[in-house]
Amino acid sequence: MSVRRLDPVLVDRIAAGEVIERPAAAVKELVENAIDAGARAIAVTIAAGGRELIRVVDDGSGMTPEDLALAVERHATSKLPDGDLFAIKSLGFRGEALPSIGSVARLSIATRRHDAAQGSGLVVEAGEKGMVRPVAAAIGTRIEVSDLFAFTPARLKFLKSDRAEAQAVSEMLRRLAIAHPEIRFSLEGEHVSPFDWPAEAQRDDGRLRRLGRALGRDFPENALRLDAAREGFHVTGFAGLPTFHRGTSAGVHLAVNGRPVRDKLLLSAVRGAYADVVPSDRHPVLFLDVACDPRLVDVNVHPAKSEVRFRDPALVRGLVVSGLKAALAEAGHRATTTGGARTLEAFRAVFAGAANMHAPLRPNLPETPAWGAPATGFDARPQQGFADFAASSADARAHLAEASPDALDRPLGAARAQLHETYIVAQTREGVVIVDQHAAHERLVYERLKAERAKTGIASQPLLLPEVVELDHVDADRLNAAADDLATLGLRLEPFGPGAVLVREAPQQLAGGNLQKLVRDVADALADALAEHGTAGSLERRLDHVLATMACHNSVRAGRRLRPEEMDALLREMEVTPNSGQCNHGRPTYVELKLGDIEKLFGRR
Repeated sequence: MSVRRLDPVLVDRIAAGEVIERPAAAVKELVENAIDAGARAIAVTIAAGGRELIRVVDDGSGMTPEDLALAVERHATSKLPDGDLFAIKSLGFRGEALPSIGSVARLSIATRRHDAAQGSGLVVEAGEKGMVRPVAAAIGTRIEVSDLFAFTPARLKFLKSDRAEAQAVSEMLRRLAIAHPEIRFSLEGEHVSPFDWPAEAQRDDGRLRRLGRALGRDFPENALRLDAAREGFHVTGFAGLPTFHRGTSAGVHLAVNGRPVRDKLLLSAVRGAYADVVPSDRHPVLFLDVACDPRLVDVNVHPAKSEVRFRDPALVRGLVVSGLKAALAEAGHRATTTGGARTLEAFRAVFAGAANMHAPLRPNLPETPAWGAPATGFDARPQQGFADFAASSADARAHLAEASPDALDRPLGAARAQLHETYIVAQTREGVVIVDQHAAHERLVYERLKAERAKTGIASQPLLLPEVVELDHVDADRLNAAADDLATLGLRLEPFGPGAVLVREAPQQLAGGNLQKLVRDVADALADALAEHGTAGSLERRLDHVLATMACHNSVRAGRRLRPEEMDALLREMEVTPNSGQCNHGRPTYVELKLGDIEKLFGRR
């Protein structure tokens, strides 16, 4: 068969398949054009998920009749003034969106510049361009797309339900609205929750208000400001506290020079920064914008422009990871405000259930609310004023514990009681704090070990009698392969025949513990780290897995009875330790109940 040129309309329809694969993609292209036109208000309306109607109205600069005639031609654009594809400063630039949409739908455009007495209109149907005519139009541009893919019915079969397509449009518009808080965005139509978000000031408070509308009203008070720069790249935004997480990555919003992206490199950086503080099956909530010279990033590597390619990807990844980690560390002991709200909701459910059964609520109180008796079988060394938990604990009734006025003013308050030998109850000026003693101490030990490793290496203690640990062959081989890395953590192992290792030295803080269980748990931690990060995964992440396991072995267990001064020491250390608001597994270490909320719970307000 001889070679021939394709029909121009067919070429446009092929291009439409690359650029406009669903209604949300069409909306994205049209809204990006409106942003590039300097719009300060953009209104989107859809019907049947965008399949029957897409209407985008903006108050941007508009077009002259001549510009309008060219705008629907292929490869015509106003966004590359010098033709440099390596210095793209706009969101849209390919010059394919409008002709591609017009080739598979009915496209109607009405536009007017601010200095024009009247507007101009144009209709493109199935790739056939009509004449530019004078029309009545407001300043800006109004575009309507009807019967999308009507002229390519095969593509209709690949669309999802109207509800699913409408939700995709909503999600896409929300991402653009988050990246551009200075613009008013509105959406209405079937199968979507309509919204109308006003334009915000281009300051932190304006950005936070927009993020609160998009990510939930609880986000602003649980967000950390991020501002980091290095070698021409500047990362700004707001990152949610580690305990403010979700079950999907839908709350992760990223932009590069104001362009929303779902870039693998940046997503990987976010996961790496939060890996130490968020459960592996949960995802953080945040918005980050990477600003740089357009020449340092290629945005033309994907038809939908959802991915980018940085000239120095390692630099960008390192900047995002270090910036996020610094912000999380500065948060110190902070945990989400929603923890207390969830606790109160649980109480309300209990009270409601008791009221429905017409039965009095009888708390399960111990006959003698003691703080503790002597503890046995635990060997922990004093650290930074944290008392020796192996010491005897005198019996003390909760109501006899005096609250220091100074401690009441501290963020985590003054310890007043220990419940079920697991939870520390502290009093603050504004309410009550409940701390999970094991989770909190586990994080404290973990952060202490990490700091020791970074400064001087973890101190080890030779064993008087080396200990043999028998394992299965796979675990023994894994430990032997990681022997050099484990030695930097104070755990020195040697092969001891098939399926066994010999422990020569142990971390000084763990020397009196159960080394058999420790070594087996370290083998499991290595297996988990390899499964999560692969053989080429970060060495630091694998070592962090092991350190977290060691920290668990040296932590105050649930069931340990603590003296009042021990509990206060734990609270004080939490207040000065980074990331102490969550344990090594990402769970919160404490919840705070405000006095006002407690009073409402009991009908006192």
